[in-house]
Amino acid sequence: MFPQIRMRRLRYGKLKEMVQENDLSVSDLIYPFFVDETASEKIEVASMPGVFRWPPALAVDAAREAYNLGIPAVLIFGIPKTKDALGTSSYGDDDVVQKAVRAIKAEFGNDLIVITDLCMCEYTDHGHCGIVNFETHDVVNDLTLPILGKIAVSHARSGADIVAPSGMMDGMIEAIRLALDENGFENTPIMSYSSKYASVFYGPFRDAADSGFCFGDRSEYQMNPANGDEAIREAELDVLEGADILMVKPGMPYLDIVYRIKQEFKMPLAIYQVSGEYAMIKAAAEKGWLDEEKCFYEACISMKRAGSDMIITYYAKELTKIIKEKA
Repeated sequence: MFPQIRMRRLRYGKLKEMVQENDLSVSDLIYPFFVDETASEKIEVASMPGVFRWPPALAVDAAREAYNLGIPAVLIFGIPKTKDALGTSSYGDDDVVQKAVRAIKAEFGNDLIVITDLCMCEYTDHGHCGIVNFETHDVVNDLTLPILGKIAVSHARSGADIVAPSGMMDGMIEAIRLALDENGFENTPIMSYSSKYASVFYGPFRDAADSGFCFGDRSEYQMNPANGDEAIREAELDVLEGADILMVKPGMPYLDIVYRIKQEFKMPLAIYQVSGEYAMIKAAAEKGWLDEEKCFYEACISMKRAGSDMIITYYAKELTKIIKEKA
């Protein structure tokens, strides 16, 4: 008890660093970016300063920015020229993601991990993550699963190192695992968006990825933000179906879920610092209300403290420079 016990003794100078419990490393980071088949030049996303839509011809340049900084992995989202009700522009060998993956892997080989987001919302004209029954306006779960399998196989065939399904369809991991295995991609890991909440924090992403929905919302298949136990059940089912890496999305509002999943499953766990989190910090920094660099660093170290192994963040490049300066 005080005065014999003084917690401040360990908070001075280098000693504070020696007793630090958690660290951020560049190897923890994943850099997400958007490849836009309709773009002829790099276009900044209005609601996400510093984030761009990259034309396919510059996809390698986007990846190179991460590679040159030592970031080990990128996560690719595609924006196609054409959309339809079935998302048919999502699984062709010459579609936007597939071409970008081939170009990036040809340039960097095994020196850069390429992860592909696997969902239908960017490819459907209605903006939902699966096949829609337009009479009921319901996303039909079981009709969607074979298409997710086709997308996964096309991504793996193009050279993707990891596929990351994000649609929150029941049984999607099993369907994707079976499709990959049947086509000779049994060694391709699945990073499942296993606990993805129906969050307002995705708003700027829909601007970036052109994936807004034309009716309803996604609360019938994404999780209720009020629920925690359900996230454990979702993660458990994905583990049983063959997921290799789990994910929680969004990030900071769900650190309790990160902690619980890590404690429960002891598996590789990713967290996604989503567009709204990024945009809020950026906006506050522009107003002079927050120190941008310190705020992003603190947010991401909290994600490591909660139990995440990998952090997907649009601030990955800037964060890498901060981490190296601290080293």
